[in-house]
Amino acid sequence: MATRLGEKIRELRKGKNLTLEALAAEAKLSKSYLWELENRESQRPSAEKLAALADALGVSANFFIEDDVRIPEQRHLDEAFYRNYQKLDVGAKEQLRKILDALKK
Repeated sequence: MATRLGEKIRELRKGKNLTLEALAAEAKLSKSYLWELENRESQRPSAEKLAALADALGVSANFFIEDDVRIPEQRHLDEAFYRNYQKLDVGAKEQLRKILDALKK
């Protein structure tokens, strides 16, 4: 029996047209582990594994933890965007700021 976490992972994965294998490669996890997360009740992933899945699926790790949320809300997407922004080098951040300034005009 799948858990709420498993359902969320499966829905996001399928929404992005990713196979288990493709998501596993993106998140640097094994395909069998992802299958377990999606289909078994006993799996409790570490914070690092949740963060890797969140990065691969474009949401915040908080989305997976919150039981009352079924689909990603804007705040989950914003948190994921900011986490990705923080990983950029200085030059890429500056380019992104310029794009944002242009979009505001």
